[in-house]
Amino acid sequence: MPAGTLPVGVHDWLQGWAHAVNVVAFEAHLQALRTEVVRAAATPAGRPVWIHLCGDAAWAAQLAQLRRRVAEAGSAVQALARFPLLGVPFAVKDNIDIAGEPTTAACPAFAHTATEHATVVRQLLEAGALWMGKTNLDQFATGLVGTRSPYGQPASVADAARVSGGSSSGSAVAVARGWVAFALGTDTAGSGRIPAGFNGLVGLKPTPGRVSTAGVLPACRTLDCVSVFAHTVADAVRVLSVIEGEDARDAYSSRVAGPAAAAPRVRLGVPEAPTFHGDAGYQPAWRSAVQRAQTLGWEVVPLDFSALFEVAALLYEGPWVAERHAVLQALLEQDPQAVDETVRRVVSRAVGMSATDTFRAQYRLRELQARLRDTWQSVDALMVPTAPGHPTFEAVARDPVGENAVLGTYTNFVNLLGWCALALPAGKTPVGLPFGITLIGPAAGDVALADLGGRWERTQAALEEARNEQPGKEPAGLRTGGLTLPASLPATEACLPIAVVGAHLSGLPLNGQLTERGSRLLRAARTAPRYRLHALPGTTPPKPGLRRVADHEAGASIEVEVWSMPQAQVGSFLALIPAPLGLGSIELEDGTRVHGFLCEAHALQAAPDISHLGGWRAFLATQPAT
Repeated sequence: MPAGTLPVGVHDWLQGWAHAVNVVAFEAHLQALRTEVVRAAATPAGRPVWIHLCGDAAWAAQLAQLRRRVAEAGSAVQALARFPLLGVPFAVKDNIDIAGEPTTAACPAFAHTATEHATVVRQLLEAGALWMGKTNLDQFATGLVGTRSPYGQPASVADAARVSGGSSSGSAVAVARGWVAFALGTDTAGSGRIPAGFNGLVGLKPTPGRVSTAGVLPACRTLDCVSVFAHTVADAVRVLSVIEGEDARDAYSSRVAGPAAAAPRVRLGVPEAPTFHGDAGYQPAWRSAVQRAQTLGWEVVPLDFSALFEVAALLYEGPWVAERHAVLQALLEQDPQAVDETVRRVVSRAVGMSATDTFRAQYRLRELQARLRDTWQSVDALMVPTAPGHPTFEAVARDPVGENAVLGTYTNFVNLLGWCALALPAGKTPVGLPFGITLIGPAAGDVALADLGGRWERTQAALEEARNEQPGKEPAGLRTGGLTLPASLPATEACLPIAVVGAHLSGLPLNGQLTERGSRLLRAARTAPRYRLHALPGTTPPKPGLRRVADHEAGASIEVEVWSMPQAQVGSFLALIPAPLGLGSIELEDGTRVHGFLCEAHALQAAPDISHLGGWRAFLATQPAT
């Protein structure tokens, strides 16, 4: 990286290893960034962003571990193969636990020290990332404005008079300011999307259940999602690939594989009568975004959103607000003044609701879900304005509940329907504010949605570059009403063959981890007769362990599948492989060698040897039906 500059996004930090002479040089950039964050956190603009910074001792321990990981791997390049976010700094919304650190949910009276990491934090640290601090939020994650916190009110990076959006206000601003490469937020009603739109960021809200919420203070536990703020779609997806997966600690965790890519010809549903609010110039910006989608060759299909808006109204007007009350009930009874006045007013609505109201709302939601099920037969994704407008602090102060409600117009319905969403920058409004759109997809459509987001992002960058070079001229590679993408888009990427032997086989529970990364099946094969296969006890889903035998031991030939995986996805795939499994070199029956799953020997001592069956499928066939 050039002298005097600091990386910004995840990709930039990882590329920084290529420019650093050694780990000490890389560490110097991290130290410079932390110095800047500490300085900024004491300024009027930075103070409301951070609730708690990583202390000196904890930061030094993280850097020491970074050095150990590189030393043990032998080089930074080899360490990156094991730790896909090696040395990347991130922030955590302060309703997510970091062991040994306070969690406040922006309420000092509620503050407590976490005894263990939230699952997502543990996964990021195990992938090599470094936490910089914990960020401000609308208290108890109740709000879309970013003004409901005793720790201050972060402003949009584009206009100090306008709100940053909430509830994940500090996380978004920390990324937009370049103080971290990415940040975790949460999203129940749009809190991972609205702040992204107001700060020119990507906001990735996964399908509910795809990412564990263990160690995350609930807002609405049945709907909550951990979200990711990043500068690019690729950065957000890289983080998602590390934190996704089922978790026994989270009863709502449910990982279902979806399509690996969006359709080549895209049908995009848009609101037939979009509404806008305020003075931010969102209406003309929306028209430009729709035109841009058409330039990409996407078919724009106007849709009636009335059923979606009825779903959205259920979130705060219906009994789901009782889930928020369940978290705050004790505090409201003991010390009601400790809770922000607006938050208290919103949550207290639950007191007048009954179990009967809850079931009636559930029935109505199910009816609306049935009506909306056919949506995905007519379109591949929805595109909406991330928000109808961008309010000022003054407007929110005049009507805190009303302005907040307007912001949820295009966000509140998504989690109630179990869908996924991706907020994307879409240029600026006529008054110079960031404008954002959100793509919405069906459950488990996260990777296909990211594919669409990547097309939007790459093509727009190419368009802007070409127009800067030749103002007034249509860029090469596009035509009016065009169906042709810019000629500069990247060619087919290099791939790595990977042999799988167990739960990643076609049709088995973890195969989606391959297909969602764009991997394709090359062939069925067998190993050379130098391996033993064992059934690992207590694994979920059930998994085998493959071990290469010593020269004096009898081996067997074991069935495998060889898949071709894009090299850019290998790091994220490795992050999903739990110990005692790992990726090593496997010799096939024809004498070729590929990368594949191997198991540490110590874990096989109590694992039954099933080599005589010849493969994992044959073993599963011997097990009783469940």
